[in-house]
Amino acid sequence: MPASVKSKFSCFLSFLVIVGTGVASASAQQVQSPKQKSISGSAAKVGLVTANDAAYQEDFSSLSLKGSAFFPLPPVLGMTDDYPKNSFTRELWQLVWRPADPIDLYICKPRGVAKPPVILFLYSSPGTTDRFKSDDWCGATTAEGFAAVGFLSAYTGHRLEMRSPYSTFFTDFQESLGASVHDVQLILDYLATRKDLDTSRVGMFGQGSGGTIAILASAADARIKALDVLTPWGDWPAFFAQTKYVAADKREKFLSKEFQEKIAPLETITWLPKVKAKSVRIQDVRNSGPMPEASQEKLEAVASNATLINEYGDPAALMQHVSGGALFAWLREQLQPGVKPQVALEKSERIHFYPAAGANPLGAVEVPNK
Repeated sequence: MPASVKSKFSCFLSFLVIVGTGVASASAQQVQSPKQKSISGSAAKVGLVTANDAAYQEDFSSLSLKGSAFFPLPPVLGMTDDYPKNSFTRELWQLVWRPADPIDLYICKPRGVAKPPVILFLYSSPGTTDRFKSDDWCGATTAEGFAAVGFLSAYTGHRLEMRSPYSTFFTDFQESLGASVHDVQLILDYLATRKDLDTSRVGMFGQGSGGTIAILASAADARIKALDVLTPWGDWPAFFAQTKYVAADKREKFLSKEFQEKIAPLETITWLPKVKAKSVRIQDVRNSGPMPEASQEKLEAVASNATLINEYGDPAALMQHVSGGALFAWLREQLQPGVKPQVALEKSERIHFYPAAGANPLGAVEVPNK
């Protein structure tokens, strides 16, 4: 079985999955409130799992879960935060379905709302879970009665702790994308088992690499009803030739025929026209760093004629239009009961350009909490 298509952990006869990885540190960084409980005793238990050919197999080149075999362990609740002054409650769960890759899943729910609709949040790599621990973030994302579910992609943040010290999101790019697309579907499977969420109304917000993964996941899973992506990555040959995330003296490996052929099945430009979400919006920021402008235009060109596209001349122009809680307003509108799917529109009606408003000294998109 070609290594470029299938990845097995058959070399492991057994291994330890430390269920509490990341949970204790997450709890420690928060101020314990009177109604906050850290269940570190059960979360810190160590489970022995035996891996063999039949237990785990994953095809990172495929968006579908078909052809892959996982071994889901029971979800572990690591922390609950129910501080009365907050308009939300927060839970930290740890999910495991592949060897040595525990996932911290943050679920923020609006207080007093029975079965709220769900929005998944996946931000760009590199990143941490700090955003999800923020009361400001949870308050903003749960506004108007929505549950917010946040997590990190593969090879990002705490998910690098059990990897080789030489591994990064880019060195293992196929797995970073493919595993994360699978994670979205498996997370939806888990959320569907809960009785406190309305998983018939699911939206997803993705930024940067998270936007790419959101597009690929929507092409694989129709449960994502509305899709909002900010500066998604794609057009891999041009991306790796120009992105600031790869040093000039390291580009040769990423531009090699072998590497490009391996990631070609996960090309955003190929899958964007095939997304299953009924409502789709792309927000691209010119001069924002990772994606060359020509690649952004190439990606926008393949979107359906029902996809809304906002083009911002620079990061400052974006900030002018998403402040004051406006960033997630569109996604919430698309998940309201009875909202009809987007229909084909003329370019002038669905593509909007906002001219540059001023230089951003950081040279990259800063994503606000609202």
